[in-house]
Amino acid sequence: MTTIFISTGEVSGDLQGALLVEALHRYGSQHGLDLEILALGGERMAKAGAKLLGQTTGIGSVGLLEALPFVIPTLKIQEQVKRYLRQNPPDVIILIDYMGPNLGIGSYLHRHLPQVPIVYYIAPQVWVWSQNKRDTQRVAEITDLLLAIFPEEAQYFQEHKVNVNWVGHPLIDRMQTFPNRDRARTTLGIREDEMAIALIPASRRQEITYLMPVMFAAAQQIQQKLPDVQFWIPLSLAEFREPIERAIADFGLRATLVEEEAPAVLAGADLAICKSGTVNLELALLDVPQVVMYCLSPLTAWIARHILKLSLPYVSPANLVEMKPIVPEFLQEAATPEAISQTALDLLLNPQIRQETLKGYAQMRQALGEPEVCDRAAQAIFDFWRSGNR
Repeated sequence: MTTIFISTGEVSGDLQGALLVEALHRYGSQHGLDLEILALGGERMAKAGAKLLGQTTGIGSVGLLEALPFVIPTLKIQEQVKRYLRQNPPDVIILIDYMGPNLGIGSYLHRHLPQVPIVYYIAPQVWVWSQNKRDTQRVAEITDLLLAIFPEEAQYFQEHKVNVNWVGHPLIDRMQTFPNRDRARTTLGIREDEMAIALIPASRRQEITYLMPVMFAAAQQIQQKLPDVQFWIPLSLAEFREPIERAIADFGLRATLVEEEAPAVLAGADLAICKSGTVNLELALLDVPQVVMYCLSPLTAWIARHILKLSLPYVSPANLVEMKPIVPEFLQEAATPEAISQTALDLLLNPQIRQETLKGYAQMRQALGEPEVCDRAAQAIFDFWRSGNR
């Protein structure tokens, strides 16, 4: 029996983890390996064939103050997992994104299970705010093999003496399962002449608080100018249903909340207004123009700017791939309903602006690699484990 432990968190980590779990099982079946995959993750990973040691999709956050409510639950889960793994060492440890918790658990396992190789897949984005040398050093210290999904990411960590293998972005694989525009609109019952806008407000609790009200106010302004527009909202977590439904009513939006057909919502939309995250790349690969928002609490934003001195070139993965402004981003105070609604209307109604976005998407797509990303990642993991090169 070959045992693999995977640690990740939040909705996007659960998605990426599930794709990798499926690929690892495919590799195991093809090569006659009896695999046991243990994980910190969520329902997607469990459905893909992982045994969950802890549920982490509901305890993720971005920001200093926003993370405080999740510190104790995260520490409790990690302590349980540390004890379990010390008593039952796996053959390979895989960390997926989830920087704070994964650097903590990775450092612990690196010290106490030095014989077990650690693979970092989808590394923390310290390569974006590269002035943060401490986190870069921590990643380098605990990582035996880093599987990069962005070319810039691979180059950055290679320069910092990390053993890197660029495999491409796993969304290339995921998008093979998405419906095309016509099938998506048929599934949702959207007429060809109907304007459909996807709203993607949250995969984390603080986004419900700080981002959704601004997004829905912008949607309200768009609805005033385009009375026939229909909004579609994919539900990322069941616990968000009640606050989203309440906000839809408060803002008087012609909106449908969808739980099972999230890919169809993205594929069938004429435009999306969304949070920053994995969904930005999904929309780009579907050729759906988008407006991206990113909002933290005012105090967290002030600390980040004035004390931590963080300065990010971009926050959206769609822009980070090429380090170019392919999609419009509105951060913190700049994220106003007026600015967002006007930019959205320009993308909807101005063919030239829309075409520029699609041109940027085409350039970006070249940097994401070829299909079968997850299978390449699985192959690289097993090759490294078997080689014993640490």
